[in-house]
Amino acid sequence: MKDKVRIGLLGYGKVANLHAEALKDVSTGELVAVAGRNIERRNGFAEKWKIASRDTAAEMVQKDKVDAIIITTPHPQHREGAIESLAAGAHVLVEKPMALTVAECDEMIAAAKKAGKFLSVMCQRRWFPACARIKRAIDEGKLGKPVLAQLTILGWRDKAYYDSDPWRGKWATEGGGILINQAPHQIDLLQWYMGPFGEIKGYWENFNHPYIEVEDSAVAAIKFRDGGLGSVLVSNSQKPGIYAKVHIHGDAAWSAGVQTDGGAMFIAGMSSIVEPPLNDLWTIEGEKELLDTFRAEDEAFFKTINATVYFFSRQLEEFCAAIREGRAPVATGEEGRETVKFIETVLKTGRRREV
Repeated sequence: MKDKVRIGLLGYGKVANLHAEALKDVSTGELVAVAGRNIERRNGFAEKWKIASRDTAAEMVQKDKVDAIIITTPHPQHREGAIESLAAGAHVLVEKPMALTVAECDEMIAAAKKAGKFLSVMCQRRWFPACARIKRAIDEGKLGKPVLAQLTILGWRDKAYYDSDPWRGKWATEGGGILINQAPHQIDLLQWYMGPFGEIKGYWENFNHPYIEVEDSAVAAIKFRDGGLGSVLVSNSQKPGIYAKVHIHGDAAWSAGVQTDGGAMFIAGMSSIVEPPLNDLWTIEGEKELLDTFRAEDEAFFKTINATVYFFSRQLEEFCAAIREGRAPVATGEEGRETVKFIETVLKTGRRREV
């Protein structure tokens, strides 16, 4: 088994700083380089984290012996960065969402297979204890077959948020609004719990953000490939943010749910996680009385960690361990494709103008 996985970052913005901080707590990997086009910003990032500054992914692989590259650029650039990194000989972990379109995801997956490298997608909410608890209950058959799913996000983004980066809020440079930027983590949980998406029908609108082009709200109905049904309601139009929840109901008539976010929603690189993720629904026979215990445990645990980076660290630890052990990491490219499939389908079927 090799020593620590040597990691490079492609990108040097807000999320890149979170990854750099999180990697300090990863025993199986170490950050050694950063690459990107803006030399001044890249060099400043490299100086801050005491790592090498390179022009390209290939340079990081050749000069710094990088084993894996984390793609932290804006998501319209994910495809280009991932394919470049894979071709250079590195494993790839790409930030959410995986790409803008299913076609781009397919290109990335094909590039990984051609290179014989792993391709994974950042889904750190899977490591929330309350989220993992639901997955275990499903895998152990405690709900029966999961047949109904509900996803609700009632959040808020203001003008300052959209002004914070020039690419935000535009079809050409962001590719969408809440669906492609704020909702991917919860959409990932849906497919993690329920399996691949089948039929999808959705609608979207922009209700109270006249200074952006993209949607601030969307709804969708889902028929999963395994026969389950789901509903989605997501919005960035509720000040200052209410909650984000995922609820799963099984054919044994038992249910489990998680509030992944409460109050003002987390903004990577701009805010911290202020409320612990908690199970808000647990009706499983013989375990109903455990809900208060789960909540108390998770609230206590939350106070012992820096939640903004802790769950990044846990996925990065697993990703590096998988590389060292020669096995596929969790949150595969194929799973990341499912999230993009959902987003792309809703934006297309709910089209009311050219996007």
